[in-house]
Amino acid sequence: MTLLLPILLGFLASLIGGLYLLGVFRQRRPGEPPLDKGFIPWLGHVLEYRRDTAKFLERMKQKHGDVFTAQLGGFYITFMQDPLSLGAFVKESRKRLDFNTFARHLVYRIFGYKSMGNEHPILMSTSQKHLNGAGLEVLTQSMMHNLQNIMLQEIDKAGDQRSWMEDELFKYSYNIIFRAGYLSLFGNVSPMSEGSAEKAKEKDKAESEDLFHKFLKYDHVFPSLAHGILMPREKMEAEKLKTFFWNTLSLQKVKTKDNISGWVLDMQRAREEMGIKESMIDRYILVLLWVSQGNTGPSAFWLLFFLMKHPEAMAAVQGEIDNVLKESGQEVLLGGPLINLTCDMLMKTPILDSVVEETLRLISAPTLIRSVVENMTFKMADGREYHIRKGDRLAVFPHSTVHSDPEIHPDPKSFKYDRFLNPDGSKKTVFYKAGKRVKYYNMPFGAGVSMCPGRFFANNELKQFVFLMLVYFEFELKNPDEKIPDPVLSRLGFGALHPISEIQFRYRLRF
Repeated sequence: MTLLLPILLGFLASLIGGLYLLGVFRQRRPGEPPLDKGFIPWLGHVLEYRRDTAKFLERMKQKHGDVFTAQLGGFYITFMQDPLSLGAFVKESRKRLDFNTFARHLVYRIFGYKSMGNEHPILMSTSQKHLNGAGLEVLTQSMMHNLQNIMLQEIDKAGDQRSWMEDELFKYSYNIIFRAGYLSLFGNVSPMSEGSAEKAKEKDKAESEDLFHKFLKYDHVFPSLAHGILMPREKMEAEKLKTFFWNTLSLQKVKTKDNISGWVLDMQRAREEMGIKESMIDRYILVLLWVSQGNTGPSAFWLLFFLMKHPEAMAAVQGEIDNVLKESGQEVLLGGPLINLTCDMLMKTPILDSVVEETLRLISAPTLIRSVVENMTFKMADGREYHIRKGDRLAVFPHSTVHSDPEIHPDPKSFKYDRFLNPDGSKKTVFYKAGKRVKYYNMPFGAGVSMCPGRFFANNELKQFVFLMLVYFEFELKNPDEKIPDPVLSRLGFGALHPISEIQFRYRLRF
């Protein structure tokens, strides 16, 4: 009996500790948001949340109001769903709400890159230098060149250049914008290494095509990688793909290319100066590839789809683009030179700007998450205050909180190409809820410290893609009555949504 007592006490202590970790003993304290742990210890609501994030959050909002804490896979996450209180979330001190801890954990899980401390300032300063201002102009010119080369390559092969060509819209859009973006950022094969410019161009096409198909496979398992719920076979395939990208995008291979963007070079150089191992820098290049290309391709699909579904939108954008091209003194002619689409020309397209913004409102669904560093009080716009515990997380899901709010955006599920235009044709930036102006009325790129630093380049990519498609091609849905495809629900929380099924369309040269 004397021997059994310590064993029993040890077992009891372990059991209590285990139950504590599972969240069994957590109770709502005075001043805290409503707590909903779910019925499954530790897991809580995570299965429902992953199955359909938007539906889960709406159910919780109906049950608890616009602020509540839910248990999700061992974490307690407080969701804030009041659009008027977003400023408190975005502007809260990093000493209380930290983005970097969560981001480093996620990046390691998905890409295998282990960060050495806070690298966020490097990302921001390098992006400010190369993805804004003069740096953005250089990158936009490179993107224009690569987009036109890739867009027109299949047409060049066709015998009758005015014949209709059919394709799957998601694959077509993603393929073109991914490959052009990849070549613009990571450089072109050197003509010296291949013996001629033509051979180098052909190798660029072949390599970027292969990389795109590998990227599609990797992107398919991206949500499962982020959640850490891969089946053994999926995990093995994901590791093979990661190894492929680490090798293909390795520091040594990238340095052999011509026309590498300053953004990529400076990112590499900064990590070399930090003493990060070359093999780990190779992994970081995969991070750069995904953050730069993982959302623009799907967004380009939705842009073209909505234009084809809404002839009035297509006509308005077509007219605007034709006028901008005419004002630039350029004309598209069979056998003539490629057009020179400048940043200045892209600044003269308010209708296209509205179409892009409306598309992103409908299809962008990121989750903004912060780690709670110390016990804090979160103050709502209406004066309510909630105590949030250290170690928890605070989150906002703009797709539900802002983008789908019928008071901010009437008829929020419908595509309205002029939603972000004033009657005089200028950009609309004033939106209201409950009679009060909403500052954060559209958040496809996040906000605050986690706001995408490449958003200006991403916007330019999308506008260039649509501009060039309308300049060079006629295109239409194969089935004019095609319904809007449902989104892949597993993509909720990770940026641009993917369609659950492909859409057939056809296109041909305008001239």
